[in-house]
Amino acid sequence: MSIVAAFMVPHPPMIVPEIGRGSEKQIEKTIKAYEKVAEEIAALKPETIIISSPHSVMYSNYFHISPGSSATGSFAEFGAPQVKFNVEYDEELVRLLAGNADKAHFPAGTLGEKNPSLDHGTMVPLWFILKKYKDFKLVRTGLSGYDLLKHYEYGMLIKEAVETLDRRVVYVASGDLSHKLQDYGPYGFAEEGPVYDSRIMDVCSGARFGELFDFDEDFCDKAAECGHRSFVIMAGALDGNAVEATQYSHEDVTGVGYGICSFYPKGDDDDRHFLAARLKHIQDELEQKRQKSDAYVKLARASAEYFVKHGKVMELPDWVPPEMLDTKAGAFVSVHKFGALRGCIGTIASTQKNLALEIIHNAVSAVAKDPRFEPVQESELNYLDINVDVLGEAESIESEAELDVKKYGVIVQSGLKRGLLLPDLDGVDTVEEQVAIARRKGGIAPGEKVDLFRFEVVRHY
Repeated sequence: MSIVAAFMVPHPPMIVPEIGRGSEKQIEKTIKAYEKVAEEIAALKPETIIISSPHSVMYSNYFHISPGSSATGSFAEFGAPQVKFNVEYDEELVRLLAGNADKAHFPAGTLGEKNPSLDHGTMVPLWFILKKYKDFKLVRTGLSGYDLLKHYEYGMLIKEAVETLDRRVVYVASGDLSHKLQDYGPYGFAEEGPVYDSRIMDVCSGARFGELFDFDEDFCDKAAECGHRSFVIMAGALDGNAVEATQYSHEDVTGVGYGICSFYPKGDDDDRHFLAARLKHIQDELEQKRQKSDAYVKLARASAEYFVKHGKVMELPDWVPPEMLDTKAGAFVSVHKFGALRGCIGTIASTQKNLALEIIHNAVSAVAKDPRFEPVQESELNYLDINVDVLGEAESIESEAELDVKKYGVIVQSGLKRGLLLPDLDGVDTVEEQVAIARRKGGIAPGEKVDLFRFEVVRHY
């Protein structure tokens, strides 16, 4: 056996009458759909239920799987301590999943448990399921700060472990949709909110899982979604399967989106290996881009790849054009992977004999010495998008009025503290945002008096 069904469900605590105290009636469609899900799970009689929850233990660079033989929890945090849970974990499946992840050098396992108690993202689905069915063990996993492709890959590891043990398993992807659907909602309104809900329900009701990767991180942040990565893990757990999908409900009356869908696998389908297809598409696009790259980017890439493969800085190549040998300037090398920043290190002014060496050394720092990220691994090189910013000379300015977020980068200085931000960055739309970020990067307090400098860059892709 394997995963016999999967369900996308929300987790509003107020859906539990002891918490909602009548307010739950406003999401009656969600309640009825949830009850249908519980009935279907009972009919399927799974040995194990896997729940991925955005509110379980979460790390930026690790997928946490709850360890131990059992766990307890209650809704005391929401004023209903009398609603309690006590569940048994599937230790065998957890051990296999964690062991497989370790062998594959994949960042998932049972380390780092901060709180063993069940979270509400797990307990709300359990509240419905346990009323209909109790003869199962649980696997609880959190999400991570990794990109969407990594979450899909994690789902594939889950599928592999389930099939190895021949378990009859139901997967429950717990997650609310946008939290910004109504002005009167707890988080207010954002125009991205309704767009997210419409898109995610359309994609999931059609089981078009490959399109889950098309949701831009900035867009998801503005929509204040909760469950997207949970849904992506679920999709990965159904990789290579034909899927019959059905939408049961969608509501937005509280200002938060609640969507419920079912997904029943219907045999193998070689056209539904969405991770492999997306990686090939990315590689093809990057290869076309590399062929068009200028000498600045080619040099940065050559330096980055050489260091990752050999652990040392490469010599200056003989193909470097004279303009890079005869010039001295500060430069930043930025590295992205799957659209997300993977490293960015640079120098405000020249620190090397020439610009070529500046780029070589900063490329090494970007892939190996950015403290925000783990060093780049050789397996990642084919998926890296690299660009180079060559900085012009910084000039002192009197006020923020002389800045232009698209044209100028900014340097904010207070004594020995200094922060820099490049121009024309995604998600930085105003001068105020630009200066605030530069302050944070330099460890400069919001009200602290500063000197401002601006500079232009030549960006090479």
